[in-house]
Amino acid sequence: MTTAAATTFEELLTEQVRNEFTASQQYIALAVWFDNHDLPRLAAHFYAQSVEERNHAMMFIQYLLDRDLQVSIPGVGEVLNDFSSPREPIELALVQEKQVTSQVEAIFRAAREAGDVLGEQFMLWFLKEQVEEVSSMNTLLTIATRAGDDWFQIEDHLAREAVGDGGADPSAPPAAGGAL
Repeated sequence: MTTAAATTFEELLTEQVRNEFTASQQYIALAVWFDNHDLPRLAAHFYAQSVEERNHAMMFIQYLLDRDLQVSIPGVGEVLNDFSSPREPIELALVQEKQVTSQVEAIFRAAREAGDVLGEQFMLWFLKEQVEEVSSMNTLLTIATRAGDDWFQIEDHLAREAVGDGGADPSAPPAAGGAL
């Protein structure tokens, strides 16, 4: 483990571990809300999103380990649990993904400013991933908006479409302990 002062890039990587774990917890809260409202496909979708965010956190951890950088496992931020319709948690998920995109862009820029080409290369996968994540949530929000009070139309959409389900990406960075 390196003991020199952390660069902005390294500090942002550490913050992103917390951000990814918080996103994972938020997706669990959304999945539970959908489960509690007998919307099993939406629940399954967000349980899977939670695992994906957990895996992202573990990818950042593995990268820190591989680069011999300080690793601290943080707590997570607050999550929201109460919603009045399926549109609200999906809208929250889209806002969350846009926020993560901004965070990933900032980490990439910090690597570039530090002249850390290995860091830039690592962050490229996350930039690509965020394009997919925002697009997927945008589509799901559009479907939820069109469905209005007919919540089962969202379920039908998920039954027909593989929203955000591209399977395992062989170009993904390794996750500490292995991806789930």
